[in-house]
Amino acid sequence: MNIKRFEGVDWRKIIKKYEPENWRSIWQIVNTLVPYIALWAIMFWSVGVSYWLTLLLSIPAAGFMVRTFIIFHDCGHGSFFKSRRANLIVGIVTGILTYTPWHLWWHEHNVHHANAGNLDKRGIGDVDTWTVEEYLAAPFWKKLWYRVIRHPLVMFTIGAMIVFAVVKRIPLPSHGKKERASIWWTNFALFVLIAGLISLVGWKTYLLVQMPILLLGTSAGVWMFYVQHNYEGVYWERQENWDFYKAAMDGSSLYELPAILQWFTGNIGYHHIHHLGSRIPNYKLQQCFEENHLFQVKPLNLWSSFKTLRLRLWDEANQRMVGWEALKKYRNQIAQ
Repeated sequence: MNIKRFEGVDWRKIIKKYEPENWRSIWQIVNTLVPYIALWAIMFWSVGVSYWLTLLLSIPAAGFMVRTFIIFHDCGHGSFFKSRRANLIVGIVTGILTYTPWHLWWHEHNVHHANAGNLDKRGIGDVDTWTVEEYLAAPFWKKLWYRVIRHPLVMFTIGAMIVFAVVKRIPLPSHGKKERASIWWTNFALFVLIAGLISLVGWKTYLLVQMPILLLGTSAGVWMFYVQHNYEGVYWERQENWDFYKAAMDGSSLYELPAILQWFTGNIGYHHIHHLGSRIPNYKLQQCFEENHLFQVKPLNLWSSFKTLRLRLWDEANQRMVGWEALKKYRNQIAQ
């Protein structure tokens, strides 16, 4: 990205224009939560008819789960409503529906926004990414662990579900008081919700419905987050050279999706704009992009995004992401 295009342009003033509108936020809640809950009910009924029908319905249900998470995400940025209280209330409810403790996730995600693309401040709210040098210097067991968690069959399937269903249930000493409280309250709310549903439909039916939704929904969510910061040409820098503008414009992708997928993912594919202006509500990201040539960047499409699956490590010397196949060259260089 040519950062000079920002010179003389008050980009902060531009993004400030795109504020939330209560009626649009309320309508998004309605067109997301109503069909999501309705699909839940239909799926519980469908288990007794055909489980293939249940599995088919889990696809749109997972889409609505992702869309619910986008509302939760916006509430954490204070961008869904102008009212702080409204953001908190809606955020708590949507957080419970997506198995996510509100203060914990919001804190980690805001840390991610403050440090995206900063090699010296990795590890909170992002996909674990090592440099080539770090990988080569690591002991065998750490290398194995990194390979496992970065493998697509783990990261985008059972790994994603475990993070939301299990890991987010556990308070840690490193968590702050508010973060721990949100974990316990989310756990309690989920216990009440799940117990109530099981009392109505039985535990087998509940699991047969909820597990595919959770698997597909969390997998799609982690995929979106992955592709937003792991692609050819992505930006990573050490603290002394790190630049917020470049981190947003070069370190966050423009992910062009078919209209239906863009709708379910709440326009979060305009991720570079979201990192520049996290207070822009999801339903105004596309408008901001289309109205300002300043924010035009090279996009990823659905096909090119799958090519990012081979990328595993950051090559700091050559400033690019590389796959495992690059390690042989680096080992040979060390040997020489």
